[in-house]
Amino acid sequence: MMNTANTRVPVTVLTGFLGSGKTTLLNRILTENHGKKIAVIENEFGEVGIDNDLVIGAEEEIFEMNNGCICCTVRGDLIRILGHLMKRRDKFDYIMIETTGMADPGPVAQTFYVDDDMQEKLHLDGIVTLVDAKHIWEHIDDSDEAKEQVAFADVILLNKIDLVAPEDLERLEARIKSMNSMAKIYRSRDAVVEMDKILNVGGFNLDRALDIDPKFMEPEYPFEWSGIYQLKAGTCEWVMGEGPDPTMGAALLPLANRGLAAQEATLMEAVLTFSEDEQAIAAGEMMRLGKGQYNEFVLNESGETVFNVAIQEPGYYMLFTEHHPDEFDARLRGAQTALDPLETREYKPDHEHDEEVTSVGITLPGDLQLEKLNGWLSQLLRERGQDIFRMKGVLSVRGWDKRFVFQAVHMLFDGRPDRPWGRDLRQNKMIFIGRNLDRAALEDGFRQCLAS
Repeated sequence: MMNTANTRVPVTVLTGFLGSGKTTLLNRILTENHGKKIAVIENEFGEVGIDNDLVIGAEEEIFEMNNGCICCTVRGDLIRILGHLMKRRDKFDYIMIETTGMADPGPVAQTFYVDDDMQEKLHLDGIVTLVDAKHIWEHIDDSDEAKEQVAFADVILLNKIDLVAPEDLERLEARIKSMNSMAKIYRSRDAVVEMDKILNVGGFNLDRALDIDPKFMEPEYPFEWSGIYQLKAGTCEWVMGEGPDPTMGAALLPLANRGLAAQEATLMEAVLTFSEDEQAIAAGEMMRLGKGQYNEFVLNESGETVFNVAIQEPGYYMLFTEHHPDEFDARLRGAQTALDPLETREYKPDHEHDEEVTSVGITLPGDLQLEKLNGWLSQLLRERGQDIFRMKGVLSVRGWDKRFVFQAVHMLFDGRPDRPWGRDLRQNKMIFIGRNLDRAALEDGFRQCLAS
């Protein structure tokens, strides 16, 4: 069977931090006269879908995935939709995946290499990352997602260049090049770019992805390290000091033998152990031994945490730790002597999102009074603009036959009438993405804008 890029459908992953201009670029792609039939898959961060309403009418099919990050909880949905698309292969000749602004593009790209069916029918043409030239400085130092979006890119679009001074743009481009010297960088305003610079670029390079992340092809686990020990019946201790995190979870599980099959079976049991009892593991107050058994801890004179571990049966055991033991000076000890593992293994840990960054979605029937809406949004952006990364919506304004669509990035706001409502149900849909959002206050403020 032939398995070349020419016989497979090309896929472009469109990524970029919140408010960088992904939807604007997507609209341009769907309306340009490039002669391609494009299927679009969108992923939103939040419980109310907005982007599908913001994408203009086009013949292309648009699929939307809500309530999750495309790089973790809904990756199964991505594979399912791609499989569904391939059953209608004659309807399109290109696939565009627009990720949420909070997504790490690495695991998305990984999908096309670890799934045999996907690899046979599709090929990843490239990752296109949009960068908000004005606001990226607020996230590039403390957001892993923003860094990874730049690092994995084949093409980087420095967008909104009209909002920054030339010297600041030069400084940003130098910073971007220091993070990813291989990507092609283009500057744009309103996401205007020639299509041949972002489609069919043949740019994604697996070797470079492995250089960025040597564990790129590995699945993610809720732990970073494991060691195999041969233990005698009796008592040993798990000792650990302070580390970079307040706590570290650990689980010691029996191993049938040192064979690969036995190790993989115990590995899967460890995944279930960590996921099924996340609260106890995260608390750092108990160490799990086998199924349903926990060991209480004490603090020794050195301030270290010590778990007494009773080994009922001699044999092989696998110890799994949430972080690498070296970070906590942690070790398994018997009779005051450290026990050395027979072999060790490191794993790719689950990536984490900023727990303070959340989304609030609001769907509200009725017409809004434009003056009330403008007043509320202006006050909200003045008072909370730095905490609101992104705000967008499709609104029904009293006296207007057309939808009012708007998008905001921090304190920058853009809103205008859109297409007529026609036979569509008139309603208001708004999404906020930001830090420490107060859902009740946002819902109440939005409701106050309804026309009386």
